[in-house]
Amino acid sequence: MGQWEGAAGLTTQAPRAAQAVTLPASLDEAVAALAAMPAAVPVAGGTDLMVAVNSGQLRPAALVGLGRISEIRGWQYQDGHALLGAGLTHARMGRPDFAALIPALAAAARAAGPPHIRNAGTLGGNIVSAAPTGDALPVLAALEATLVVAGPGGARREVPVSHLLAGVEMLRGGELVGYVRVPLLHAPQVFLKATGRTGPGRATASVALVLDPARRGVRCAVGAIAPMPLRPLEAERWVAQFIDWDNDRAIAPEVLTAFGEYVATACVPDAEPAQDGTVPPLPPAVLHLRRTVAALARRALGRALS
Repeated sequence: MGQWEGAAGLTTQAPRAAQAVTLPASLDEAVAALAAMPAAVPVAGGTDLMVAVNSGQLRPAALVGLGRISEIRGWQYQDGHALLGAGLTHARMGRPDFAALIPALAAAARAAGPPHIRNAGTLGGNIVSAAPTGDALPVLAALEATLVVAGPGGARREVPVSHLLAGVEMLRGGELVGYVRVPLLHAPQVFLKATGRTGPGRATASVALVLDPARRGVRCAVGAIAPMPLRPLEAERWVAQFIDWDNDRAIAPEVLTAFGEYVATACVPDAEPAQDGTVPPLPPAVLHLRRTVAALARRALGRALS
């Protein structure tokens, strides 16, 4: 079981939907509460849970609120990585000190929605809710982040974030995402997204791109267009060979354009050939999505290299 992007602190609504509300003070207390109440739902920020409750999609028997667990609301440094608490809010990650640490994740946090969403929504809730439009998800995929999962009896295990999002590994009963381990690359990284309207809104497509100078690599993830972020690995490997890693990381404009097209074609592929071998044209909406992804990928790499 994982934390919903919810909040036991919303006392005007939560008690109507749950028989009991538990507010543990530590991660292990939260895990113990979940183990004691298998039907309980862990909740953090309120942005998804209350929507599900109010729409009748969810009627939890009990809630385990995570808002009082101070240990998961900050971050620390560990062996060249940042260990981010799952309770970090989007608003906190959007601040300048965090942006200096992980710029792309800060940019995604600032784009997560209006202020009340950013103030309530949490990193862990974004991951476990696994909504395709979750802005943090492509950034974590591009950074190849890992999750530190807390289990009964003080147990801890690490899971690649991509495995959880793809359903390769699931959270077990009584487990919670406690922390997110992110490598500190000390190199440019960018998050861009397109929305259906001006101002904060749900992404129709998003791109996270990070440079890894130590490995002379480019890592890119495309969000919002599939159930989980997509990594165009061949496009990453292809474009890395054209970057002047030893000097100013320059790249030819035509390579930038080709990279955008490569990423877009990989993530929004052509239709399956008909029986006669002809490939039907993409519907206008899908073609527009492909062009959007191409533009985002091109701009993201251009900004990272500049």
